[in-house]
Amino acid sequence: MVSKNTICLWFNGAAQEAAEFYAATIPDSRVGAIRRAPGDYPAGKEGDVLTVEFTVAGIPCIGLNGGPIFPHSEAFSFQIATDDQAETDRLWNAIIGNGGQASACGWCKDKWGLSWQITPRALTDGMADPDQAVAKRVFEAMMTMTKIDIAAIEAARRG
Repeated sequence: MVSKNTICLWFNGAAQEAAEFYAATIPDSRVGAIRRAPGDYPAGKEGDVLTVEFTVAGIPCIGLNGGPIFPHSEAFSFQIATDDQAETDRLWNAIIGNGGQASACGWCKDKWGLSWQITPRALTDGMADPDQAVAKRVFEAMMTMTKIDIAAIEAARRG
């Protein structure tokens, strides 16, 4: 079944490279159809890769090689829930180690400028704790972090 809603991400000629990286890095991700331009267009020539269909963590996406006009911003990000520190570290290190950039509170940016939130379930569970004092401690601990440290989040939750 084809999804009725697909995220379209604009790239400057690197849609296929990005899709292949995401498919190799993020669980439940894959590359689908690669479509070539049937004619010349402002950002490329006939035969260049125009769109790439791919899935990121089960979410259908299309990468459009539209040129440099619209760069990615933090206004859009993928939030990937992780189950443990090993998974958090693996995803974080893959994105940062492939030309990406660390940010704050579990956010990072890949080499194509797309933002990612590598978010352990321990963090979201702690921030949703019905005890507001617990949620506040978890939030305050997160605010000091770059990559999320689950042990520190769990310690904050315990108080």
